Amino acid sequence: MKEAAGLRQRRPLRPQVITEDSPAQDAKEGSTYSSKVFRVTFLTLAVSVAVPLLGVTLLLDCPIDPQPISLKEPPLLVGVLEPNTKLRKAERLWENQLVGPESIVNIGDVLFTGTADGKIIKIEDGEIQTIARIGHGPCGGPEDEPTCGRPLGMRVGPNNTLFVADAYYGLHEVDPDTGETKTLVSTKTSMEGQKLSFVNDLTVTRDGRKIYFTDSSSKWKRQHYLFLVMEGTDDGRLLEYDTVTKEVKVLMVGLRFPNGVQLSPAEDFVLVLETTMARIRRYYVSGLMKGGADMFVENMPGLPDNIRLSSSGGYWVAMAAVRPNPGFSLLDFLSEKTWIKKMIFKVKKKY
Repeated sequence: MKEAAGLRQRRPLRPQVITEDSPAQDAKEGSTYSSKVFRVTFLTLAVSVAVPLLGVTLLLDCPIDPQPISLKEPPLLVGVLEPNTKLRKAERLWENQLVGPESIVNIGDVLFTGTADGKIIKIEDGEIQTIARIGHGPCGGPEDEPTCGRPLGMRVGPNNTLFVADAYYGLHEVDPDTGETKTLVSTKTSMEGQKLSFVNDLTVTRDGRKIYFTDSSSKWKRQHYLFLVMEGTDDGRLLEYDTVTKEVKVLMVGLRFPNGVQLSPAEDFVLVLETTMARIRRYYVSGLMKGGADMFVENMPGLPDNIRLSSSGGYWVAMAAVRPNPGFSLLDFLSEKTWIKKMIFKVKKKY
């Protein structure tokens, strides 16, 4: 007899399988979670840094107005330009007794130099003596330079007097025996509508009649020389002072940080170092080319600072910094990236 018609046939139950997670699966899920946490943390930190920097870039004033500068790729430092360590073997004289000596001249066996604390120093028989100070104290640090003075270029005249270029006070003549100081050209004097703001170096004719000197900028003073380099300001000048007529002439304009200056052995031209541009310009002061100018050396392996005649008839050029090649040159990298320069100096000003 069949079962009751109302009895429904039950569907077979599907088997349920319960498995336990493996350690590998747990590790994978943990790794994924850690990666997400790292990404979120990194993005949060990046935003927290980028937003203030963006605000600094947009809202804060920048102390400089950088100009794009076009520099060629630095020369390879091979052959005669290959770096060496010869200067490390030089004997250090009067170490820790002189504060930042700049230009050095001699009268016989007696040396003279200007120092960072505004002094004009005489060194005779190993003894150091202060003979003059163009500015006035106190002279404690870089912030005191504008009042203390900073003697930079120095030359010996035909009568064994010293001609000194002070960055803040101008051209002066100093008696090496008495220390008596006479102003030749004051920085308060306006030259073609511009005052002298950063008198740097000078060179003198053998008869002492003409003094050629550089004014590195009409905007920046020596204590802000880094601003001058980074801004690429082209307001530097080469000038001529006549010691007889007392007249001052502007010979060259539009120079980017004109620095060291040197007359040729024949005194027919003057060489002017343009530090920011890593080159040397030439200005003719006599002969058929008088009043003309051209390039003497360009694309130097470093930033030229000072220049003097050598005994072989050439020139000694001191570099303030090297442009490494192969290697990384910060000046070359930033030369046309004005926005990076602005950001750097805005942050520097704020902090």
